Amino acid sequence: MKNTSTIVLVPGLWLGGWAWTEVSGHLIRHHLSPVPVTLPGLDSLATRRDGIHLADHVGAVLDAVRQASGPVVLVVHSGAGMLASAVLDQVPGLVSRVVYVDSGPVADGTIARPDLEATVVDVPLPTWQQLEAGGASLAGLTEAMLQRFQQKAVPHPAGPLHEPVQLHNPRRNQVPATVVCCSIPGEVLRSLVTSESMFAPLADLTDVCYLDLPTGHWPMWSAPDGLAEIIAKVVRA
Repeated sequence: MKNTSTIVLVPGLWLGGWAWTEVSGHLIRHHLSPVPVTLPGLDSLATRRDGIHLADHVGAVLDAVRQASGPVVLVVHSGAGMLASAVLDQVPGLVSRVVYVDSGPVADGTIARPDLEATVVDVPLPTWQQLEAGGASLAGLTEAMLQRFQQKAVPHPAGPLHEPVQLHNPRRNQVPATVVCCSIPGEVLRSLVTSESMFAPLADLTDVCYLDLPTGHWPMWSAPDGLAEIIAKVVRA
């Protein structure tokens, strides 16, 4: 019997739904229904990115969740963890599980990039050296993958990055959660929950498990089969 779960896939910064192509193929073979999301402003280099706000990105994910048939598993990568928190705050009953891929929930009032000037319209993809210096590991990515990343990446709209997320509903923390640990092993991550403020919201989750997938920060390319297997496993649990 086929599982009817819809898997809503939300990429991190600079990426569109194309980033999930390989993972989606594996999920389909697991008889799951992937729905990759391309957030407003990230569909094309030609798209205008001024006037795009955090509410627009949250709304795009909400639309995907609401339009799904059957239970929804929300999979978010990297900076999309903020969007997951906002979506679960509004519709906790529509998501059966959230999967954080090298990501996690955020606290009320969190601003992704408080350093950005109000006049900045978008944020281009940094250099590989800058990404790694910021803690985003490129482990497992081939030269071909890096070239594709660079060619298809779109500057991220600045609006959603310098606006605070507003959270009010504690029920968001009751949605079962899986944290896929790539850059930081699960054992280390759990030890940071009480000592590093950026990881503190993990302590508020009432039902959370940590699963290791040792690779870099972009496992949808470096380990798409392993990531899809984890998603399929938590769906079947």
